[in-house]
Amino acid sequence: MSENGIKKETVEIQRELFDADKSKLKKYQELIIGGGGIGSLIKYELIITLTSFLPGAFGLLLRSKLFPKLLGKCGRNVTFGTNVVLRHPGKIEIGDNVVIDDNVVLDAKGADNKGLFIGNGVFVGRNTILSCKNGDIILDDNANIGFNCEIFSANSVHVGKNVLMAAYTYLVGGTHTFNRTDIPMIQQEREARGITVGEGAWIGAHAVVFDGTNIGKECVIGAGAIVNRDIPDWQIAVGSPAKPVKDRRELAEDEIAENV
Repeated sequence: MSENGIKKETVEIQRELFDADKSKLKKYQELIIGGGGIGSLIKYELIITLTSFLPGAFGLLLRSKLFPKLLGKCGRNVTFGTNVVLRHPGKIEIGDNVVIDDNVVLDAKGADNKGLFIGNGVFVGRNTILSCKNGDIILDDNANIGFNCEIFSANSVHVGKNVLMAAYTYLVGGTHTFNRTDIPMIQQEREARGITVGEGAWIGAHAVVFDGTNIGKECVIGAGAIVNRDIPDWQIAVGSPAKPVKDRRELAEDEIAENV
């Protein structure tokens, strides 16, 4: 359900995972593959089992040839590291000249979402998780996502071109409501407004960006910042909560003045 761009739904993960009316095979296929028949499952299992953990150049070569057969779309010269996790791979699209480092999770899971879209020239660092929970994730061309980052989307998270995201950054694209006291929070409705990160922005290490916020183009977000409100274009923002402290264009003007 969507109201004014806010996506609302009730999700009970444990109930879905332990549904007694479904076989273990059916639940596994819904969680991992997302659709298709037994042939799709067999192809997935063979490719992942034979290539996922293979080290060295031979493993890289095999994954570059076989992983694209699982994906909705895959461009040229895409590198997949070891132990890359693919969920609902048919809803994952990757452009040209992309690096997916070791232990990355690409999860396009959802009942009615479009999925996960990675542009040309993107780098996704090791141990990073791109997690669609019935939402969409878009990484535009030349985005650089550091190691141990997480992008979670229950609606839409859009990372612009040439964005630099340092290690341990977390984009939280959804939240649980907690206004009711008669049921646990885990059973309450989830709301998601979405997140956008403008072109050329730099998000420092350990920053957290909350749902419903927009970071403007060419911004710098300080390390450890908590972003819970919109940050206009060209701003340097720091703190918890993050607040603009300087316009980058003023820094450029100061630099020019010093060199005159």
